[in-house]
Amino acid sequence: MKTHAPSLHHIETLARTAMANLPDLFRQHLAHVVLKVEDFPDETVIAEMGLESEWDILGLYWGRHVGMKGDVPTGALPDMIFLYRQPLLAAWCEGEDSLEALVTHVLVHEVGHHFGLSDEAMDRIAASG
Repeated sequence: MKTHAPSLHHIETLARTAMANLPDLFRQHLAHVVLKVEDFPDETVIAEMGLESEWDILGLYWGRHVGMKGDVPTGALPDMIFLYRQPLLAAWCEGEDSLEALVTHVLVHEVGHHFGLSDEAMDRIAASG
């Protein structure tokens, strides 16, 4: 029997389910955030994030966090959460969590950035829970 790696659509479905399961207050703030699932980050993201390779990032929040919403410049792109399928699949294969749990974890991490939390703050929150 031939099996296939989960598709971009499958990863997006998992992410949308995770978003739907967030508390109402979070979902309200995410109503206009665009979710994009791509195989890898583009060259601009790799350069701006200082990554050694396209495999070094699972997700990315691109935009202005909630605390900065009052001064949105004209012509600004919508806030976006990117999930990167190939690095997610590699991490899934190497780890013990389900793909659903991994996608949910990465999505929640990027949602944290939407609310203005740093990686360090999210690490402290995760360690205290």
